[in-house]
Amino acid sequence: MTPTASPWTRRHFLGAMAAASMPLPQMHLEIIEPQPPKEGISLHVFSKHLQFLDYKAMADMAAEIGFDGVDLTVRPGGHVLPENVPRDLPKAVEAIKQNGLQATMMTTAIINAADATSRKVLETASKLGIRYYRTNWLRYEEDANIPQAMEQYKKQLKALAGLNQQWDIYGSYQNHSGSHYVGAPVWDIALMLRDLQSKHLGSQYDIRHATVEGGLSWPLGLNLIHPHINTIVIKDCRWEQQDGQWKVVNTPIGEGMVDFKQYFSQLKSYGLAVPVSLHFEYDMPENDTRLSETEKRKKTVAIMQKDLNAVKQYLSDAGL
Repeated sequence: MTPTASPWTRRHFLGAMAAASMPLPQMHLEIIEPQPPKEGISLHVFSKHLQFLDYKAMADMAAEIGFDGVDLTVRPGGHVLPENVPRDLPKAVEAIKQNGLQATMMTTAIINAADATSRKVLETASKLGIRYYRTNWLRYEEDANIPQAMEQYKKQLKALAGLNQQWDIYGSYQNHSGSHYVGAPVWDIALMLRDLQSKHLGSQYDIRHATVEGGLSWPLGLNLIHPHINTIVIKDCRWEQQDGQWKVVNTPIGEGMVDFKQYFSQLKSYGLAVPVSLHFEYDMPENDTRLSETEKRKKTVAIMQKDLNAVKQYLSDAGL
């Protein structure tokens, strides 16, 4: 799906988004609340960071660290491969549940409702009790007609929302920083979700990526998209100059530039209490070839407990 080129380029779109900072009444936006039933905050480890372990060992570690559940990677290269879902997903879910953890979240590469493998993944996941899944991303072509692309992608997302409704599962589109990602500015995906008006497709809001893209203005994007948020991602980062270039470097929670105090306070003001996926995108012991498997496990537990405790403290301070 490649939108045709026109005078409406990405530069024009960003200008239009800047103009959208006018007071909301002038924009005549009708904000709806299509969220699924609120279930309260629960903290899930992103299993991407535990893929050096089998299902049982992964679930054992998640329970030992103190997580409420696991956000399972069910995608190419993930903990569960999509083509093996009928055989392997029940095993992974059972291992998680045997540790008293929730198996209600997964991260996928699903974005096309017509894809047969994706349909089987959603059917199987729904029957196993998984309620939320992160979708794959959409991308703008260089010099794309942005308004036209949004209309085309909205049709694609509508079909996906229909498939989700069929299996009573909730899709979550993550905002990801980058010059070609749909959802990077937050405003575009927020407006598409508003027009879809489906509780079965919402936002997986990522404050790290929103901070990278939004700088000091991310609260405006959060204000607009919050009625559609059904899951959130927590991670941190900062800008660093490396070899004369500014780069985004991932950090432990509280050591970067994400203003978690303001963020959780704003979530509290909206009454948002949704499942949380905690990510660890900085250097982790699993990648250190000098460590034994026992050492990797011990260090991973310590690192994850530190970040988990930091998130719990932020939540407590915000009254969440």
